[in-house]
Amino acid sequence: MTTISPAIAAATALSPLPHYDRPTYLMCPPEFYDVDYVINPWMAGNLHRPSRDKAFAQWRNLYQNLQRIADVRLLHARAGSPDMVFVAHAALVHHGIAAISSFTHPQRQTEEPHLRRWLQDAGFLLWETPRETAFEGEGDALFDADANLLWAAHGVRTCQHSHRHVADAWHTKVVSLHLVDPRFYHLDICFAPLTNGYLLYFPGAFDAASLARIEAVYSSEKRIAVSEAEATQFACNVINIGRNVLMGSQTVDLSARLADYGFDVTTIDLSEFHRGGGSAKSLALRLSDLNVLEAPAI
Repeated sequence: MTTISPAIAAATALSPLPHYDRPTYLMCPPEFYDVDYVINPWMAGNLHRPSRDKAFAQWRNLYQNLQRIADVRLLHARAGSPDMVFVAHAALVHHGIAAISSFTHPQRQTEEPHLRRWLQDAGFLLWETPRETAFEGEGDALFDADANLLWAAHGVRTCQHSHRHVADAWHTKVVSLHLVDPRFYHLDICFAPLTNGYLLYFPGAFDAASLARIEAVYSSEKRIAVSEAEATQFACNVINIGRNVLMGSQTVDLSARLADYGFDVTTIDLSEFHRGGGSAKSLALRLSDLNVLEAPAI
């Protein structure tokens, strides 16, 4: 079980933190979503190509499917922040504490005050990251299924120095992974801890030392490696609640492979968001603790 840092424990004694009895996520509608700039390889060639109407229909489909197995709260979209829809990049939440992102690119820094205000109003205790220490929330930091270990990536978007700072919010062990393929600029598009100790990941996104760290924790029976073809369809950017997996549509057989491991997979067309560099997981920020992320099958 994760231990909260002494400083936060003292602060929480003054007021109770949010507690959820059901899986709970935050989403942000794509009201202003577009590819207005290029800050990752997926955006290149896609400037102003997403269809707002199609994106909203795809987002609504994900929202409705997530609502079937979880509670979903909404963050209002803001003009001038087209990537707010990728709300999972903006924070890492656990035990009622929210580590707020410090985005690398100025284009996304406009999102920070809006999510900060929402989380503060909802009663979360905020753990701030210094501006000079780049950190991009669940985009680059993910707890394992038992919340005993924090996996954190560094590369083109998140600074390695942020890993210990963020982990100190919960006084938890952190393992740093180095991303070496610029297409996989965030951890959440190449690495997904799943229920029952499984891991969905793309080995080609990591250096040799990082792969050794992953293999030291996950046995070969628990590692579900995806191919490059699968990874470039955002195969690892999934929402996992119990045995349920929500993921973007695939032209390969990953859904069937996951079913062999006991997962119930729902695929949703999220192609408009792939143009911006994200899929299902990037569109939903977990608010509840991992020990309540169990739900009946869809």
